[in-house]
Amino acid sequence: MKKEFRIKKNKEFQHVFKNGKSFANRQFIIYVLGNPVQEKFRIGLSVSKKIGNSVMRNRIKRCIRQSIFELQDSLKAGQDYVIIARKPVSEMDFHQIKSSLIHVLRVAKVLQKTVENNQQK
Repeated sequence: MKKEFRIKKNKEFQHVFKNGKSFANRQFIIYVLGNPVQEKFRIGLSVSKKIGNSVMRNRIKRCIRQSIFELQDSLKAGQDYVIIARKPVSEMDFHQIKSSLIHVLRVAKVLQKTVENNQQK
């Protein structure tokens, strides 16, 4: 994912935490905050040291980024998303991570329905 799609600064993370809405399942917590000024969505990732060593954390972040890259056409634009991975993610493969992300994004109602149905097939 390009840098313009990422939330990097602590101040931006804190703004989304304080003002955004949270949605969760067993594997992920997602904070969503509308930002009508920007044309595209932005993603911030957080994977705790409790989940594993740096190799494991980086693998999880790569899987999340790739999942979001594949879902980018169906995500609502003009939103900031902060995705926090929980402990069960460390035992999942890419397809399970993507499926879990689709589930929590569906709960948050930020996926467009037409693309969402194509992902399940």
